[in-house]
Amino acid sequence: MKPQALTMLALLIAPWAHAQSTIELNVRGSVTPASCTPALTSGGVVDFGRISVQDLSKTQRTMLKPRPIGLSISCDAATRFALRMRDNRDGSALVNSGIYYGLGLDKRGNRIGLYEVQFDPRRIQADALTQVYITDSTTGGRGWHAADLQVDRIGSNDLLLGFSDTLGSTAGPVPIRDLTATLMVQVVVAPTESLDTSDDIAFDGEGTMEVVYL
Repeated sequence: MKPQALTMLALLIAPWAHAQSTIELNVRGSVTPASCTPALTSGGVVDFGRISVQDLSKTQRTMLKPRPIGLSISCDAATRFALRMRDNRDGSALVNSGIYYGLGLDKRGNRIGLYEVQFDPRRIQADALTQVYITDSTTGGRGWHAADLQVDRIGSNDLLLGFSDTLGSTAGPVPIRDLTATLMVQVVVAPTESLDTSDDIAFDGEGTMEVVYL
């Protein structure tokens, strides 16, 4: 009887000894980078209205009174970012510079003028910061100038403009989730002797503001 009992025991144990001893565990998910959405008030339009030729200088450039426009930036989470702008009227500015943008051409192909977009840190609010300081980079973010309270201008290409919470910091922009600012748009018109004033001259400036993630 004992041999039968032993055989039965072997048959019972064998299936467990040869059963699958591994099982797969799959872990799925994704990491989504934070994104920021910029918005401008008034549909992004700054209207300087009708300007009389008599109010412009014939021989010198005329600087018009700056006009405000509101900017808001909302991010999914606190994010390090900077701003830059692309001139959609590239080549039409009176001065070839990374902070000046063109107003287009008159009907004879003359450059109408230029404009700049100014950021005043005293008119910027970000999250719960008591004071926002402006920092900028001329190297595409590889190095940053000391953050301060000076009015700065948004630039193009490698000229980046960012925001810090520490005066004098050269560490670059700090993470921000929500930012609001009142920007000032400064327009300069070419001397009228260089323009075709026989017909209306329409300002046709257009730029695309970009959030650059750092």
